[in-house]
Amino acid sequence: MSLFSFRTRSAERDDATDQRRFDRLTRLLDELTDEISVEKSGLERRYASVSADAAFLDEAIENEEASSRSKGREAELTSSILACERRLGVLSRQNSVIEELRRTLAELIKKIG
Repeated sequence: MSLFSFRTRSAERDDATDQRRFDRLTRLLDELTDEISVEKSGLERRYASVSADAAFLDEAIENEEASSRSKGREAELTSSILACERRLGVLSRQNSVIEELRRTLAELIKKIG
C-alpha cells in the first residue's frame, strides 16, 4: 500500500453531509425550544393561579376570615410558588443554552459555507 493512496470524498459530498447534519441539529434545537415553551406556558398559567389563590388566602388569614387549617394551605401554596419559580429559572437557563448553541451553529455554518 502506497503512502500516497489516501483519497478524500468530493467537496460536494462533504458539503451535502454537513448540510444534512446542520439541518438535523437545527430541527432538534427547534423541538427542544418548543418543548420548553409548552412546559413554560403551562407552568406560568399554574403559577398565576396559585399566586392568586395564595394572595386571597393571605388576605383572608390577615382579616381572620380563614380557618386554622388555612395556615397549612398557605404554606403549601408558598412551597408550590417557590418550586415553580425554580423550575421557570431552569427552563430559562435551558433556553439560554439553546440560543447559544444556535449562535454557535450559525457561526460554524458561516465558516464552513
